[in-house]
Amino acid sequence: MIARLTGTVLTIGATSAVIDLSGFGVLVQVTPGTAGGLRLGQPTTLSTSLVVREDSLTLYGFADDSGRDLFELLITANGVGPKLAQAALAVHEPDQLRAAIAGGDLAALTRVPGIGKRGAEKIVVELRDKVNALGPVGDLPAASGGGAEPEEAWRSQVSSGLQGLGWSAKDAAAACERIEPVVAAEPDTPIAVLMRAALQSLARQ
Repeated sequence: MIARLTGTVLTIGATSAVIDLSGFGVLVQVTPGTAGGLRLGQPTTLSTSLVVREDSLTLYGFADDSGRDLFELLITANGVGPKLAQAALAVHEPDQLRAAIAGGDLAALTRVPGIGKRGAEKIVVELRDKVNALGPVGDLPAASGGGAEPEEAWRSQVSSGLQGLGWSAKDAAAACERIEPVVAAEPDTPIAVLMRAALQSLARQ
């Protein structure tokens, strides 16, 4: 079990990053919020969860232990895999997601692509008591770093990131159109920040 890693940030994508561990590059799947706290060429420490499948080993990274613990709790629910758990943590901050589960807020849970009303009800029933046992979830680091991206590059990365989290290509394209003014106003806006803006626009639909 790989519970934590510390290294230098080599690359930052919409939903992934590569961390250099003394010459060994590790690909880590992250939420836009976690990606927003990373800076190219700077050291970072991520809490991690290794998901083992017959045909893959996938490492998921989080800004802190509480985010990782919530992810690991989510994937214990019936029908919730790592991809869906990551999507939930991309749409909602960890403390908001905890509150939604504890309070039975089905509307908040169904904003996550892939979670319908029945799935939200199952998550609440299975995890309501367990989520209350987790410690308080702190705020994720403020988004920063990542560097400027050419216009076509940001659109492609944001679109692919949204589709990877479960939205359709049509929804992803519409979200990119809605955040285009952000890029026009601030061309240096990092991809992670654009992803969060796109997610917020989708949540309001």
